[in-house]
Amino acid sequence: MAECRAALRACPRVPIYVVERSGAWEPGLAVRLIAKFKEGQAVSDAQAELDRHFAWIAGKMPPRGAACIHWLREPSSRLVRIPLSGLLILGGIFSFLPILGIWMLPLGLLLIAQDVPFLQEPLARALGWIERKWMGRKI
Repeated sequence: MAECRAALRACPRVPIYVVERSGAWEPGLAVRLIAKFKEGQAVSDAQAELDRHFAWIAGKMPPRGAACIHWLREPSSRLVRIPLSGLLILGGIFSFLPILGIWMLPLGLLLIAQDVPFLQEPLARALGWIERKWMGRKI
């Protein structure tokens, strides 16, 4: 873990806060960010923020669910991720039906934002706003 953080600090354009603010360490996150940086793909702040939210979600899930989310985020899973995100968004819209739920909508939007760059910025802002409201609520 210390080696990954040292490697992140060596790449000044890679946002370090993604790993340090997430609360849960996702080992593949640092490697994925460094790989994107070395391939010449600048990691946008919105993409880094979405990576942080995915790491938080995966940290809250059981190991099998986290492995499924990790697999869905891989570039090779694009043919599964796009139809699945469309179905989740559709299920979220029809959440008034008995089996479907509103939880499907944000998950579908998170998955589709992996492939649609113009959705990344507004979704990252919305997730940041929700996180601030959720953390700032009185218990």
